Amino acid sequence: MAKLYFYYASMNAGKSTNLLQADFNYRERGMATMLWTAQGTAREGDNETVDSIGSRIGLRAAAHSFDAMTDLHGRIQAAHLEGPIACVLVDEAQFLSPEQVWQLARVADELGIPVLCYGLRTDFQGKLFPGSAVLLGIADTLVELKAVCHCGRKATMNLRVDERGEAVREGAQTEIGGNDRYVALCRRHFSDAMRRF
Repeated sequence: MAKLYFYYASMNAGKSTNLLQADFNYRERGMATMLWTAQGTAREGDNETVDSIGSRIGLRAAAHSFDAMTDLHGRIQAAHLEGPIACVLVDEAQFLSPEQVWQLARVADELGIPVLCYGLRTDFQGKLFPGSAVLLGIADTLVELKAVCHCGRKATMNLRVDERGEAVREGAQTEIGGNDRYVALCRRHFSDAMRRF
């Protein structure tokens, strides 16, 4: 029975690296995969004209991109009819809409294709992303990947910082950025940073 998986973590925990390793494992055995990532989430150095998933350690693979209007179930089903897909892997899963998470559940349940989603659990204010909330609620398997705070504790929070390295407390839930905009922290140091004025 195929399952819907949610691998979640703070920034810099190796989510994309993990996804690309899983993809490699399937492909090495001659099995077809289908990779997805949120439109407009390219990392620095990515070629914006080619959809891809890239990790901070330099691994990269071509991917399909989704936005809020993408019918993931329909697109995956059509591709699966052309040739069997052994696994679907989704990066930046926090940007899925709740409806798209349910579509991916149908891919697992009705098409029998395992779906591995990788993403953040919470935003820079400690609030759940809508896609992550549904994944936490309905995924068959939840796996927390570990990142480390500067104090050595497990980092579970994502602090957004400005150009001076100061905590940003307000703003849009989604703002793409890397180490220049976000710092992975434990809850204690996140709370301390958010209280400073």
